[in-house]
Amino acid sequence: MPQQLRLTAVEELVYVAATGLEARGEIPYLAAIARETGLPQEQLGQPLHELTEKNLLHREETPVEGTDLGPRWCTQQRT
Repeated sequence: MPQQLRLTAVEELVYVAATGLEARGEIPYLAAIARETGLPQEQLGQPLHELTEKNLLHREETPVEGTDLGPRWCTQQRT
């Protein structure tokens, strides 16, 4: 059984926001995560980094040429 990861309150809030956006078919861009959490975008860098380090989210660059929406933060696909 894998060891349960410990998340801070902010990490959990950000994770729930990103997965909730994905579940509704929305793309979890930084602005959308900020809207969902009620936190300013400037405060999301550290929790997003930590969630990436813990392999709960991964960063994907915007796949559409000519757009500047920034990266999106998606859940890891588990195999």
